[in-house]
Amino acid sequence: MKNIFTLLLLFICSVTFSQHTNFNTQRNWSLNKKEIMFGFGVTQFTGDLGGKDQIGTDYRLKDIDLPSTSIGGVIGYRYRFHPYWATTTTFNIGRLKGDDALTNEVIRESRNLSFRTLYLELQQRIECIVLAHEKFGARYKLPGHKGFKDHNEQIYLFTGVGISYFNPKALYNGAWVALDPLNTEGQGLPDGARETLPITATIPFGIGMRFGVGRMWRFGLEVSYLKTFSDYIDDVHGTYYDPAALASPEAQYLSNPAINNTNWFAPGQMRGQPQKDAYYTANIVIQRNITYKDYAKQRRGYHWSKGRYKF
Repeated sequence: MKNIFTLLLLFICSVTFSQHTNFNTQRNWSLNKKEIMFGFGVTQFTGDLGGKDQIGTDYRLKDIDLPSTSIGGVIGYRYRFHPYWATTTTFNIGRLKGDDALTNEVIRESRNLSFRTLYLELQQRIECIVLAHEKFGARYKLPGHKGFKDHNEQIYLFTGVGISYFNPKALYNGAWVALDPLNTEGQGLPDGARETLPITATIPFGIGMRFGVGRMWRFGLEVSYLKTFSDYIDDVHGTYYDPAALASPEAQYLSNPAINNTNWFAPGQMRGQPQKDAYYTANIVIQRNITYKDYAKQRRGYHWSKGRYKF
């Protein structure tokens, strides 16, 4: 009788572990606490360059300029500390660009400014999981468990803080030239713009959704808007500076490459809108669970030996 009871207990334990300790309970989230993520996608800059056929003062979705779409990517680590909350550390890299030649707005087309920049961003964000469907199905096809399948679908909102480095460049004589050292708006010169650093704080606002493939992998999509605190990501901010006072031919040309209606772009005239830049990202993300352990697999090596359950 004792041996029968022992065998029955072992069977119950094996079935329990085969379905996992948190099988279809409200604590399924705890088996997905730690994840690594990586992704790739597209970027879109909204500032003084790029945008629709209008003066670039409307930095909203309707100002997106598809020809100026570029590429980006992300890697990160996610820690879920509550059924409804998680925090993610990400490193983002991508390219932003804009070009007056891509618009039919006469002033901007005549102005003829352009730029591109690589950005590097470190970001810490907080995520609110607004919808989740998380279940672990039966591992073995036991009677009564055939209908259970794995589920891990989530929709979440996120925000946070970050810091981003940028280095705008423009094309001059067939080569891409860094604009920051050229002081194209007289930065640091008499009556010129103030000098700035090529870094800015950022605040992301975004939404994400994902679904599970098996118990270890998640695939999804994240879309975010990033507010910055710099108006120099595209190297365009205020008024034109006297090109004769600039130090090099590159600076003189790239400060004012106007091709038509050049009288509109004399020193002291408006070169850009004094409004902070922003950009969007949309990434396909892949996440791998590094928390989950297959308890049933750990116990397959156990066997009955000398009255003990041994590995």
